[in-house]
Amino acid sequence: MSIPSDLDQLSINTIRALSIDAVQKANSGHPGLPLGAAPMAYVLWTRFLKHNPANPNWYDRDRFILSGGHGSMLLYSLLHLTGYALSLDEIKNFRQWDSLTPGHPEHGLAPGVEVTTGPLGQGFANGVGFAIAEAYLAARYNRPAHEIVNHYTYAIVTDGDLMEGVASEAASLAGHLKLGKMIYLYDDNKISLAGTTHLTFTEDVATRFEAYDWHVQRVEDGNDLDAIFAALENARADTTRPSLIIVRTHIGFGSPNKQDTFEAHGSPLGADEVKLTKKNLGFPEEPAFFIPGEALEHFRQALEQGSAAEKEWNAKFSAYASAYPDLAHEFQMVMRGEKPEGWDVDIPTFKADAKGISTRVAGGQIINAIAKNVPSLIGGSADLDPSTMTALKGMGDFEPASSAPGDQQGSVGGGWSFAGRNIHYGVREHAMGSASNGMALHGGILPFTATFFTFSDYMRPAIRLAALMGLHVIFVFTHDSIALGEDGPTHQPIEHLAALRAIPNLSVIRPADANETAFAWRVAMENSHQPTALVLTRQNVPTLDRSEYAPAEELLRGGYILSDAPNGRPDIILIASGSEVQLVVGAQKKLAEENIRARIVSMPSWDLFDAQSKEYRDSVLPPNVRARLAVEAGVPQGWTKYVGDKGAVLGINRYGASAPYQVLFEKFGFTVDNVVAHAKQVLSEMDNA
Repeated sequence: MSIPSDLDQLSINTIRALSIDAVQKANSGHPGLPLGAAPMAYVLWTRFLKHNPANPNWYDRDRFILSGGHGSMLLYSLLHLTGYALSLDEIKNFRQWDSLTPGHPEHGLAPGVEVTTGPLGQGFANGVGFAIAEAYLAARYNRPAHEIVNHYTYAIVTDGDLMEGVASEAASLAGHLKLGKMIYLYDDNKISLAGTTHLTFTEDVATRFEAYDWHVQRVEDGNDLDAIFAALENARADTTRPSLIIVRTHIGFGSPNKQDTFEAHGSPLGADEVKLTKKNLGFPEEPAFFIPGEALEHFRQALEQGSAAEKEWNAKFSAYASAYPDLAHEFQMVMRGEKPEGWDVDIPTFKADAKGISTRVAGGQIINAIAKNVPSLIGGSADLDPSTMTALKGMGDFEPASSAPGDQQGSVGGGWSFAGRNIHYGVREHAMGSASNGMALHGGILPFTATFFTFSDYMRPAIRLAALMGLHVIFVFTHDSIALGEDGPTHQPIEHLAALRAIPNLSVIRPADANETAFAWRVAMENSHQPTALVLTRQNVPTLDRSEYAPAEELLRGGYILSDAPNGRPDIILIASGSEVQLVVGAQKKLAEENIRARIVSMPSWDLFDAQSKEYRDSVLPPNVRARLAVEAGVPQGWTKYVGDKGAVLGINRYGASAPYQVLFEKFGFTVDNVVAHAKQVLSEMDNA
């Protein structure tokens, strides 16, 4: 489609003017990126992007990510102009209370915002997850002459994105996986918030990405629409490499006094400079928020084009459903985020066993039982499958088939292809978390990750954003305490439970035995509006005899009475999570020998317990039972709300050590005898209070 150059320029300047007007009205924001990046965004959105503003959730749309989320007005302007349900009043309400246009784009507010961005590098890495999801769904569902999954992931990325370590991890992974339908436009404006990038960022970006096996191109003038168009065409033609298009732009383009300065990055231009900028661009200085009719008409062609594209896809899908009804049903089911009926029928029940098994081993059996019935469950570990036990056996490796060496059948059976369900992230924990968020956002995928619990530190930014967006992602963490043993304090999580519990809208579950682990996985699978962290042991723990103790299903309440005192009248309540539950079980029996009545409460999940009614919580932890002791091999932080001001916590306030785990538990006081001693001390203090 040929568009007169004057209409092109008017349309680009409309994006620019709308953006700087919104920033100026809010007296807050980042005008520089929209001014400089408007031409490349315009070419992408009007010439390439397959989308339907009337149906932002159409399955086969292209995905667009503004990784430099500080430039959010660029995205909001494009959404409004192309016909999404984002009114001009919302543009005028930029960065204000209860608006759909917050300072950084937030998924779930304005329609068309695919992902919450702002923390730099995250959007870049999320895009890898989008591309993985597209490749997997295409490999699983497309059939000859019936291609129902075929779309691209586009992003605009910035200097700041490329400086962040998570982007390096993600770029390396994307190049290895040959994700050829991932195309990033790099806004190379040489300016960051604090000054010129010559202060901090002088590497050869092109050579770095070529080393990652990306297709790299340069556009020397960010206002050269023909060059941008040609680069995007070339990128789409390379189907075996992700693409980076380095576009030399000018931050704050058109601003007579602030172009190419850091002052244009994160502050409004000022009322006078806004007028001067519009004048310099040949755009009407007044009124603010002016949208020329011919530009709006041009942008709104996206509605007609998007409707036609979706209608064409619907016809394709109808033919596909006739030819492959079972696959079509499954595709629609996974894209709606649903699971098949009977998805959980194969989850094992574990027999009572004093020796028991580790909850990581139990978790491995459970995830495999679930995965064979849930085709959307896909994921992997940060090079730790043999330790986290999360490999999906016989389900193939997500790897480009062209890379398979000889008769390679994959590490877990099933071969190498994009239909494989085991993703090998390598030692890239941060990218693993962020890519998993992208998969969840794309739809059709229920992603899981796995690594040692101590490395949740590397994943925390991605976990936080998963919680912020309410994504259905399952984070599996094993080696959950000092009981991992000889690897020592660098690998022994001490403060990590407290750190994850502090994240709002994240469900953290640390099960006590194999059967609690089975119900923890049920929670994780059903918990579709928030992420779940499953925290599992390396060492064996007894599988409790549920004929003697409360059923493991009680885990669904977060905390429950595992074993009560005679007549339900305890002298003391012993509370524990995970492997420490076995200690309070032993302590209850020893205390009974001294006529001390103890109630045992298994507390695998604070957040699930806190969600219960006050009546239930008080029935488990009665306010009139003052003597309480919590036992957990981590920092005591946060336990006060369950033990009360006069209760006690047996925890750890220092880093661990290198030794066999049995020795460590003894040295740090995690023994039945020490629990008994602490319980008696709490009772004594209560008696003397």
